Amino acid sequence: MGNIEEPLLPKKQYPNCGACKWAPMLQPDAGIPYKEFFYLFLLVLVNSIPISSLYPFLYFMVQDFHIAKSDKDIGYYAGAIGAAFMIGRALTATLWGYAADKYGRKPVIVAGLLSVIVFHTLFGLSTNFWMALLTRFFLGSFNGMLGPTKAYASEISNQKYQALGISMVSTSWGLGLVLGPALGGYLSQPAMKYPNLFVEGSLFARFPYLLPSLCNTVLAIALLFIVFQLPETLHNHDIADVEEEEYAIEQPAGVMIGDKQEKTSLLSRKAFIGSIAIYCIWSLHDMAYTEIFSLWCVSPTSTGGLSFTTADVGEVLAISGLGLLIFQILFFPPIANCLGPIMATRIASVLSVPLVVTFPIIATFHGKMRWVILNLASIGKNILSSMILSGSFILLNNSVPQEQRGIANGVSMGVVSVFKAMGPAGGGSLFAWGQKRQDAYILPGNELVFTVLALVVVLTVISTLEPFLPRSVDHPFTNDDE
Repeated sequence: MGNIEEPLLPKKQYPNCGACKWAPMLQPDAGIPYKEFFYLFLLVLVNSIPISSLYPFLYFMVQDFHIAKSDKDIGYYAGAIGAAFMIGRALTATLWGYAADKYGRKPVIVAGLLSVIVFHTLFGLSTNFWMALLTRFFLGSFNGMLGPTKAYASEISNQKYQALGISMVSTSWGLGLVLGPALGGYLSQPAMKYPNLFVEGSLFARFPYLLPSLCNTVLAIALLFIVFQLPETLHNHDIADVEEEEYAIEQPAGVMIGDKQEKTSLLSRKAFIGSIAIYCIWSLHDMAYTEIFSLWCVSPTSTGGLSFTTADVGEVLAISGLGLLIFQILFFPPIANCLGPIMATRIASVLSVPLVVTFPIIATFHGKMRWVILNLASIGKNILSSMILSGSFILLNNSVPQEQRGIANGVSMGVVSVFKAMGPAGGGSLFAWGQKRQDAYILPGNELVFTVLALVVVLTVISTLEPFLPRSVDHPFTNDDE
């Protein structure tokens, strides 16, 4: 690793290039871009809420479709709907990443917002299994905004505040994965839960799962107008036509724009492959846990569940979301700067293993004691999960130069989407299998389910070690990393 050069202002500015106009904000003495970070936070939140908002009511939604032969088979259909989004994203994420590097970050973000507005709303209007499956698939296929927003977070501020920018993304992502189920739990089946507000025969009585989707759609429409105020961080001028002069803009975590070195293939970068491995393995666990947690909470106590209503699940996840928000904003940036992203990710992974295997024990408690323990465990699990995601985002962006960051995030989103598709499908099938082996001698019922989840976390721990992950990704990419 060479010394990280301080970014310099270009001797020549290009008036039509948004990145050139934004260059002064990348100087070492520049402050925190609060407004841009806030908009970025909202964009990621709108993107992540649809992924998880269906889980609290998915069990009941599949029941309403009358497609499962028995309640024990619901997990298979629920897993298919949950996986459809990730399958769609896996097929198109690399293309969206390529578009972000060619045309800019903002056009891809706008396309993602439009997909949320259209397909997430249609999902809430689903009246059968196939409509739900296809709308989730199309939502994933046309929503490629997460990769560009992760690249954007590293490019919109100087190196000093990079951890804070990435923390905004991962905090919003983790918060969306928590608030999504909370919204789904509180607002699904409103005519049944709030008969004084939603009368029988009204729109939300006919479409009991529409209200959670509409809430997110309204926010997405508002952001569609706000996003045009964000600066573009990708230089859109042709470097080959730049006059022969000293020209040195270096992005916080990238190679110099004026450097004419030939690009190194992403697949030949060991640091990039190692960072993706962590992201993929943890995402497989996280998506499976997200689905299993909600299914476990609403399943009967006779099978080791908690017999919660969707509103109960929503309350637990809302409390977890508040704890997550406080931790990520106040504590993660200094932790990441102190320990480095590799060690922060490793420690959070190690702590997650014993926590996950204790979840079945919570069902043996009763009353307020169970409620308190469940909330503490859920807060701890979501904080550790967000730390690992934040660390993996930093590692990924540190592993490539700026001009490859869009395609790198696109490739990572494509690969990780396969794992995330396996998460709900595998989690639903694993939960259904556990329900059918309540009397097994070894790891009966939910003990098997959460033990398997913990074993996946062990793989995450291993992937943070050398030689799988080079130490170089603890710091932003420089020319010496080529």
